[in-house]
Amino acid sequence: MNFDLTVVWALIIVFALFVYVVMDGFDLGIGLLFPMFKVGHERDTAMNSIAPLWDGNETWLVLGGGGLLAAFPLAYGVILSALYAPIIAMLLALVFRGVAFEFRWRDPAHRGFWDLAFTGGSFVAAMSQGIVLGALLQGIQVSGRAYAGGWWDWLTPFSLLTGVSVTLAYGLLGATWLNLKTEGDLQKQAARLAKWLGAATLIAIVLVSLATPFLTGAYFERWLGFPNILWVAPVPVLLGVASLAFVRSLKSGRELAPFLLTLSIFLLCFIGLGISVFPYVIPGSVTIWQAATDRSSQVFMLVGTAVVMPMILGHTAWSYWVFRGKVQPDGYHS
Repeated sequence: MNFDLTVVWALIIVFALFVYVVMDGFDLGIGLLFPMFKVGHERDTAMNSIAPLWDGNETWLVLGGGGLLAAFPLAYGVILSALYAPIIAMLLALVFRGVAFEFRWRDPAHRGFWDLAFTGGSFVAAMSQGIVLGALLQGIQVSGRAYAGGWWDWLTPFSLLTGVSVTLAYGLLGATWLNLKTEGDLQKQAARLAKWLGAATLIAIVLVSLATPFLTGAYFERWLGFPNILWVAPVPVLLGVASLAFVRSLKSGRELAPFLLTLSIFLLCFIGLGISVFPYVIPGSVTIWQAATDRSSQVFMLVGTAVVMPMILGHTAWSYWVFRGKVQPDGYHS
């Protein structure tokens, strides 16, 4: 029973983080693309496409981080110690970005500054999240029950590669969201950006995928060893199919399909990540069972999560339903 609860909690945290990446991804992506839109109508419309939705996205980040602390306290302590700098940078960027989001409407005299802050916060947050991912994948030194590495161990060519890759992917998600939610010149600009960002993102995915198996022998065996390669082959094959479908959907002028196909690419990358690291919560050092709290705590938290998570999902679904359709520049702010 304890084994099952540990796996359940691992799945809950992965689900929360995936939902956060998907929902805040196009939010951050719009911030990254903001300088490419004309001041006035285009920027206001882009901002209003996420105005009623953006401030609920961090709920999932809190759930994922809080769940990690509550269900896997050992992993939480080690990861925070190893990745303190990029995680703090991410959190400060999200705060600064949120302030900029609101103040660009309340302080029109300095809107140029707040627009720049919105873009800067989005870039730092996206880059930091990618660096955290890369640092986790390349491994964290653990001695006993504590972090045993140095202050700058997280900063490597591989973590910078994953940082750039995640930033490009968020930009792609933002472009496909605007292609879905807007009209006219802004939609055309978003579609053009989606083509370039789609190509860049797919190249980045290939580079990360080629580099990952050579980080450790375990990754190499998991992806390229026989017969494992037969079991994991569907993931890159489906990724290739989704990528081709994405390109075709953009060429045909579709609106919803590019966004959904981008989400499917994110999902397949998440599945690939799971294949690489499971059952480790700190790759190569600490498994989910070694890091897990006791069974009674898991049961107690699961009861609360079973009540709260459906409420969050329901509120999120209702918000997207209410604010469905195309957005106008003065849609949610006056």
